[in-house]
Amino acid sequence: MCGIVGFTNHTDNAEAVIKSMMDRIAHRGPDSEGSYVDENVAMGFRRLSIIDLSDKGSQPIFNEDRSLVITFNGEIYNYRELKAELISKGHTFYTETDTEVLVHGYEEWGKGMLQRLRGMFGFVIYDKNTGTVFGARDFFGIKPLYYAQMGETLMWGSEIKSFIEHPDFKKELNLDALESYLSFQYSVTEETFFKGVYKLPAAHCFTYKDGTLTVERYWEIKFVPDDKPDLEEWVNRISDTFSESVQAHKIADVEVGSFLSSGVDSSYVAAVADVDKTFTVGFGEDEKYNEIGYAKEFSKYIGKENSSHVITPEEYWDSFAKIQYHMDEPLADPAAAALFFVCRLAAEKVKVVLSGEGADEIFGGYNIYHNPADMAAYNKIPRFIRRGVGAVAQKLPKKHGVNFLIRGSQDLQERFIGNAYIFTEKERKKILKVKTAAPAPSAITKPFYDRCKANDEVTQMQYLDLHLWMTGDILLKADKMSMAHSLELRVPFLDKNVMALAEQIPTRHRVTKDTTKYAMRIAALKACPPQTAKKDKLGFPVPTRVWLKEDKYYDYVKGYFTSPDAGKFFDTDELVKLLDTHRSGKYDYSRKIWTVFTFLVWYEVYFRSEKGQRKAV
Repeated sequence: MCGIVGFTNHTDNAEAVIKSMMDRIAHRGPDSEGSYVDENVAMGFRRLSIIDLSDKGSQPIFNEDRSLVITFNGEIYNYRELKAELISKGHTFYTETDTEVLVHGYEEWGKGMLQRLRGMFGFVIYDKNTGTVFGARDFFGIKPLYYAQMGETLMWGSEIKSFIEHPDFKKELNLDALESYLSFQYSVTEETFFKGVYKLPAAHCFTYKDGTLTVERYWEIKFVPDDKPDLEEWVNRISDTFSESVQAHKIADVEVGSFLSSGVDSSYVAAVADVDKTFTVGFGEDEKYNEIGYAKEFSKYIGKENSSHVITPEEYWDSFAKIQYHMDEPLADPAAAALFFVCRLAAEKVKVVLSGEGADEIFGGYNIYHNPADMAAYNKIPRFIRRGVGAVAQKLPKKHGVNFLIRGSQDLQERFIGNAYIFTEKERKKILKVKTAAPAPSAITKPFYDRCKANDEVTQMQYLDLHLWMTGDILLKADKMSMAHSLELRVPFLDKNVMALAEQIPTRHRVTKDTTKYAMRIAALKACPPQTAKKDKLGFPVPTRVWLKEDKYYDYVKGYFTSPDAGKFFDTDELVKLLDTHRSGKYDYSRKIWTVFTFLVWYEVYFRSEKGQRKAV
């Protein structure tokens, strides 16, 4: 696991610039560094040594005649098989790294190499002979890769903050991203919060030559259910395929640990992985916010050592600005901060951890996936009647029954933009002072719905979450919070072989009337006790709604909501109304409050502190 940076070279002091960019992401790779600079490109690398711990494993790495040079962030789990094939074709290797497999693979197969890979990656290869820069991001977006074209320069890197060090970089806020973020709680579009800076989407690659950048998709998820196997066979296939994936994800020359909550996903990983150490965090003593007791009991069940930490409100809030600095873009998922602390805990003892991200998206684990079945009877009422009832319900105070009527008046594409829907389009315009060209939430999700319109509604929801929510929220915080502590996080559910299996499982074996991840939970029973395998989906509970009613944190957030920064973008009176209504207990506005607060903290870090350095809370 590493961090990469680079740019096409039009600067007089390229060596100094690439060094400054590398230093900005030193947390991603504290073990060593390396760079390559010529008259056309500058490429930099920070290394966290996991495979081939010798100095030979340091990057950049070249092919035999040094005409190709690569910097790579990630892990290729089938690199040994690919290496053997490449050696049989006459390639000569000088390291034991998976990185070198990529450079020879590109030499042999070009971008067709991508179809052969199994792993997580963000890499860039420079071809000296053709002057071509080629970059790619892994199938699910586990590893980040950003790029920007500014002036005559193309720059790229694992983290946006490295771009700030380049003299051609122009730091400008993208207001369109702000408005969309208010609905989704994360940066949802390809253009980031920094104007002109883009995320390379998952399963995409780019080619840059003669000043022209081309981005294309190289892999696609396709749900095609197979009704022939019975449930027992699907359970056995899941068990076998997942166990093999876990073993592949354990490949390392250092010790591997595992995160552990009370849920089935991380428990299944920890049990199958047979690691020595598990790590858990929680809040206070209330089991609603603290899963440490469950985790210790489960660790004892599988005979492993568990390390835990109770996060205090003070350290959570005190670390929040630092967390937004590491995140690059604002992410209003309160669990991101909790992940920051469990990564810190794990990094004290291991360099690599396994985690359960991705299980909900590929096997159908979110409770909201019950929604199509819950709405089925109501949807039998003629659409025009439901529309009329919904229009009336929109004017009533928001309560559970009222929300049902509103959702019942909408098509799936209108009511579901992902696991988070914080501010509706109307609500976000009410609190914003600035005018933007941000598209409606449904306009952002439409291309994904269009690609899976032949599938049932549950599968459509999964497909959307796999492409937006998982990449923009779940995997973003997993990468940034682990790398903030120089910790490699691996996700064995997000494996090509596991996905190929999940694509075939009929919906009835994924989501039933009573449970989610149905077939996967039964498979987990082979390694986990029933109370764990059957446990309801909880997420990572963080008591923000409680804190925001306390004087100390109410006053702290109100200070942000009434600040000059807030006044640049928002109607501050409306923000304070949200805060006061929540404090009074009339309605839970904690997620709306947290979304705005997170942006304001992030903005202070990147646009008011010198060069984007963290401003202390």
